[in-house]
Amino acid sequence: MWEVSAAKRELNSWRRRWIHSPHQFDYCATVVRLFLNWSVDNGFLNFNACQNFEHMYEVDRSGIVWNQGQINQVTEICPGWVARILITATETGLRIGDFTKLTWSHVETTPNGRRIRVRTRKRGIPAYIPVTPKMAEVLDETPPDRLLILTNASGGQLTEHRASEGVRQWRDKAGLTPEAVGEDLRLNDARGTAATWLPKAGLSLAQIAAHMGWSLRTAADMIKRYAQVSPEETDEILHLLENAKRTSIVK
Repeated sequence: MWEVSAAKRELNSWRRRWIHSPHQFDYCATVVRLFLNWSVDNGFLNFNACQNFEHMYEVDRSGIVWNQGQINQVTEICPGWVARILITATETGLRIGDFTKLTWSHVETTPNGRRIRVRTRKRGIPAYIPVTPKMAEVLDETPPDRLLILTNASGGQLTEHRASEGVRQWRDKAGLTPEAVGEDLRLNDARGTAATWLPKAGLSLAQIAAHMGWSLRTAADMIKRYAQVSPEETDEILHLLENAKRTSIVK
């Protein structure tokens, strides 16, 4: 099996279980490649057909974001539980591993509305995210006696893999396949979408940097880049970014 080209296709299908996590996705390929190379070196295989796997983490995806039209295409046809995932991802900018664990205990009242307070898994520090009108709809539709804000189709705990696969499946049904769009829109790309919207929600550049896990300079550069690939957002976002820069010291 491992000496024919079809083996690589089978392994890529298997790796998709971890597509929600770029590090895990790449690690799977590394382990398999090392094992098969060892098998060749020790005479168990004549040839390893599974070389040169795509490495997701090394690919620059900063220019890939969900625009509002694409979000609408999916949410207009998908089940409610999938729409809630995509809206939460694009409105908060949280990583999949963080927003799948959101509970009511993360939602706090502010003088002018609500915010989400969560200790992010990657950075381990609290993030404070204002609840936008669209995110407010997600919260308001959530039964107050339900612990988790987001669930799977049967109302159970949502895994990172199921969240990613649910969005991918309905993305394709909405006609947003990689072949049609020219790029592979993934749930992880929703963080870039949120990066263009967070300034509108009133976050300073420093707050956006802390929230997204970026330095101040990276935050400024990335927001500019995201705004440029979404023409309808460019003027307003860049104007807000300049205002944010006046109150932040870019290092």
